[in-house]
Amino acid sequence: MRILFFFFISLVTSGLWQGCISDDFTDSPTDLLTFSTDTLSFDTVFTALGTPTARLKVFNKASKAVNISSIRMRNDDGVFTMNVDGVSGKTFENVEIRANDSIFVFVECLIVATGAQHPFKVEGMMDFVTNGVTQSVVLEAYGQNVRRLRGVTIDSDVTFTDEMPYVIFDTLRVAAGATLTLDPGTRLLFHDKGMLQVDGRLLALGKEGKMVSMRGDRLDNVLPDTGYEILAGQWQGVRFGAGSFDNRMEYVEMQSTVHGVVVDSCGVTDRSKLILVNSWLHNSQGNVLRSEHAWVDAYGCCFSDAGEATVYLRGGVHNFVQCTMANYYLFAISPESILTLSYLTREESSGITNPLMKADFKNCIVYGITSPLSPGDLEGTEVYMHNVLLGVGGSDDDHFISCLWDENPEFETIRDDYYFNYRLKEDSPAINAGNPEFVTPQCLFDMDGINRLEGGNPALGAYAR
Repeated sequence: MRILFFFFISLVTSGLWQGCISDDFTDSPTDLLTFSTDTLSFDTVFTALGTPTARLKVFNKASKAVNISSIRMRNDDGVFTMNVDGVSGKTFENVEIRANDSIFVFVECLIVATGAQHPFKVEGMMDFVTNGVTQSVVLEAYGQNVRRLRGVTIDSDVTFTDEMPYVIFDTLRVAAGATLTLDPGTRLLFHDKGMLQVDGRLLALGKEGKMVSMRGDRLDNVLPDTGYEILAGQWQGVRFGAGSFDNRMEYVEMQSTVHGVVVDSCGVTDRSKLILVNSWLHNSQGNVLRSEHAWVDAYGCCFSDAGEATVYLRGGVHNFVQCTMANYYLFAISPESILTLSYLTREESSGITNPLMKADFKNCIVYGITSPLSPGDLEGTEVYMHNVLLGVGGSDDDHFISCLWDENPEFETIRDDYYFNYRLKEDSPAINAGNPEFVTPQCLFDMDGINRLEGGNPALGAYAR
């Protein structure tokens, strides 16, 4: 009897256990999966270089667990790879999701290089089979062939074109006596710690609608709707050596650097070191522009967002016309003023042979979340500000002429939304506040191709409106 009793109990327990297992999983074809997206898209992907991981969330909203009998890639030409539960592969079987729960599927993309110059689309499908029903998620990416540069020194005249981006993995060096010309639309994408060192000459010659681009090589998003360009410090920046002269940066968009544009001291102020025209230098951990004891001119340029002074000038000769200098830097409040001027007076330069600073600022804006101008008395200096909007109280004198004091230029920028746009709102006090006599042929048209003198006096700053 005791043996029969235990045998009976075993049968009942086994039956109950099997019944629990059966009841825990749905076999209904109407209990379908849902997905965080129906199309998993990658931004532009460099060929022969793996991508950051994209994430798909798969939900089971049924009251019972589901068993996904298979997950597999289809028609993807081997481009996409997925990872489920920490295992990479092309096919998975019997993947379970508990009731009202979810799993993550991670997808990577590796596109083989081709001869195409322009981005090309690659696609595939990821099929999920549950209780006999197949559901599919579309996979898509755009491949971009690139020219990869490692340890390159340019020692003769070279022109880069807009046919393919150039990915620079370390230092691209322009040797003394050589000229690097960048055609309109040329894209330089710098890997971590990459930089451009100019000991010869740089001619970055973009134009309206085809700006020369210099940025980090991360083209994906750091947040769902926000690109990596908001992160400063992705690459080192551009440095002009002491013996480099007659450089030009026209219609250049440069962003996300450690040091921005650095102009090394040469102690020569009767020969042009750098001319900047209609360019946007943006988002640097240090200065966006730093120039020491050199001759630098800027026309129609926007210098924005820095962890230190946005523009730092020490000695030298500097002319800024129709420029915006702004700071809404995301990651810190700069301890320095937006425009920091140094080496102004003879007392500061005792024993130093470099000449004192000469600087003119005309039809400019200096504004942001930090102080606009470094403290100091300009009396006795050769620094002048004509028709400059300054976000601080003050009054005109021999060095501040027709300035707008304690005004907000009303930029389109919305810092909390990671939106940085230094064009002016319609009610900006900077509109029609400029002196037309300061508008030179080099900055008659702004970066958008708008004539500054249409409709009366020009607006202050880099943008006509």
